[in-house]
Amino acid sequence: MKALIVEDDGKVARFIARVLGEEGYVTDLCVSGVDAVRQAGSLSYDVILLDWMLPDLDGLAVCRELRRGGTVTPIIMLTARGELREKVLGLEAGADDYIVKPFEIDELLARIQAVLRRTHGFGRMHVGALEIDRLTRQVSLAGQALELTAREFALLLFMARQADQVVGRAELLSQVWSTQFDPGSNLIDVHISRLRDKLGAHAWMIDTVRGKGYRLRQSPP
Repeated sequence: MKALIVEDDGKVARFIARVLGEEGYVTDLCVSGVDAVRQAGSLSYDVILLDWMLPDLDGLAVCRELRRGGTVTPIIMLTARGELREKVLGLEAGADDYIVKPFEIDELLARIQAVLRRTHGFGRMHVGALEIDRLTRQVSLAGQALELTAREFALLLFMARQADQVVGRAELLSQVWSTQFDPGSNLIDVHISRLRDKLGAHAWMIDTVRGKGYRLRQSPP
């Protein structure tokens, strides 16, 4: 799963990113409201963690702008403002939840899980013989559990969300590895190869489209 962290306190942002990374999330960081609106409008995220106090647009303005633009990604506001009226303002602006700083990291993780469970269509998804649980990050193939690394899971999930469509290398680098820079290595190829090995007799599900990218098939070619 992919999270956007909007926080101008670098220490706090890096701490949250590290914890989420350990939980298997891919994270992007933004330090300003303007950047957050641009980032969330151009890339796909599963959850947005949004600080209220930002150096340009505040969290309320960011939240309103994203909702006006059609963004339906769950938003959790993180702020030192703990008055009831302020919480109401955050929720009225379009936030799905509101956590007052300082908070326990276990509470943050639990709140993320809760908003994801409430997201329409979130949870289990099926692609052919694959069953993917986004919340527990468990995958089974024809009823048999697959042991995947966090990165392998992120790669498979991204392709599953675009099943039967070709996804390019640049798109994979951006959405799974959070980078626009291709180091010219075989990074993607290695992970694709490992996934195919774990799919065994169903390795045909990951199709290489020469010169374009990869495709996760739901049925045999």
